[in-house]
Amino acid sequence: MIHHLHYKTHLNIDINTAWDFFSDPKNLNTITPPDMHFKILSGADKKMYPGQIIIYKISPFPGITTTWVTEITHVVNNKMFVDEQRFGPYEFWHHQHWFEETKKGILMEDIVHYKIPLGWMGDIINAIIIKHRLKQIFDYRQEKLNEMFNKH
Repeated sequence: MIHHLHYKTHLNIDINTAWDFFSDPKNLNTITPPDMHFKILSGADKKMYPGQIIIYKISPFPGITTTWVTEITHVVNNKMFVDEQRFGPYEFWHHQHWFEETKKGILMEDIVHYKIPLGWMGDIINAIIIKHRLKQIFDYRQEKLNEMFNKH
């Protein structure tokens, strides 16, 4: 089964500031929970472009470390980009990042479609563990982004 996540974040910044931050793969470490021990191994030396391969190590759960290979498949400057997992923990991972100017800054939307391996067992694992962990990761990300960009 393909699962779906949809998060919206309002940021009090202009579109250029948002794009400069999110199109730089090195900034992913800043908005990833520290307990994931996120480390980019290669591919983050340039701003995002279609075809870019980024390889990193993550620890999604204590004691479990995996290599994740991402390809940036689509980029529309100041509007959106898509990353897709090529190798890693998911059977399928497609993550759209959308940016829209608003009167108060930008609206950032994350739309994720993913599939856990192991068929029906993967669906059970998702219901019990994975979807909650993903929520923690995106909640952490929103918290960090609010700290960085929504100070009053």
